[in-house]
Amino acid sequence: MAGYTSIQRLVHPEAVTYLWAVAAAAIIGFVGNEAVALFRIKVGQEIGSAALIADGYHARVDGLTSLAVLLGAGGVWLGYPWADPLVGLLITAAILKIVWDSGKSVLVRLLDGVDPEVMDEIRHTIGHIEGVHGVTEVRVRWLGHRLHAEVNVAVDPQFSVTKGHDIAMEVQHDLLHDLRYLASATVHVDPWDSSGEHHHRAANHAHDDLPAHSH
Repeated sequence: MAGYTSIQRLVHPEAVTYLWAVAAAAIIGFVGNEAVALFRIKVGQEIGSAALIADGYHARVDGLTSLAVLLGAGGVWLGYPWADPLVGLLITAAILKIVWDSGKSVLVRLLDGVDPEVMDEIRHTIGHIEGVHGVTEVRVRWLGHRLHAEVNVAVDPQFSVTKGHDIAMEVQHDLLHDLRYLASATVHVDPWDSSGEHHHRAANHAHDDLPAHSH
C-alpha cells in the first residue's frame, strides 16, 4: 500500500502542508520507535525469542520510516515536491527487506535451526579450557526460548575418571557462564584417539533371539 500510494503521488502530485508538524511528528516517532526497538531486540536476544526480535525490527522500521519522512519534508521545504513520494518508495523497500529477514529468521526457528555462530561460540569457549584437546561433536537444539547443547570433548586417555569428570564440569560451567542463552549443556568425555559419535556405534550383531542389528 505504501508503494502504491507513493507511485500515485508521483503521477498525481499533491501539495504537502504543515511541514513543521510533519517534521516534529517524524522526530518524535523516530526516537520513540527506536527506543522500543532497542528494548525488544535486547530482551529477545536474552531470552532467545525470534518473534520478539522480529517485533523489535518491526519497531525499527517504523522509526526509520519516521526519519525518512523527516527527509521527505525537508526536500519538500527546499522546493522538491517529488521528495515525499520518493521517500515513500524507499520506505516500501525497507519494509520488504525487514519482512524478508524477519520471516527467514522465524522460519529457521520453526525448523529448529541454529545459527552457525552459536556452534562457533561453543567450540571457541571449550577450546580455551585446559585439558581439552579437541571438540569432536557439537549438537544444539531449541527447547522453547532456550538452547540445549550436547558436546563431545577429547582428552588424554591416561586421565583418571575423576580428572575427566572435572574437565567435563569445567566445560559445562564455562558454557553456561559465557553463553547465557544456553539452558543446559551435556558433556561427553572421550579419549582423544577415539573421540566422536562414530566411535560409539555398535557394529552389526545379534543377541537374545533378536534379528541382526546395529546401534
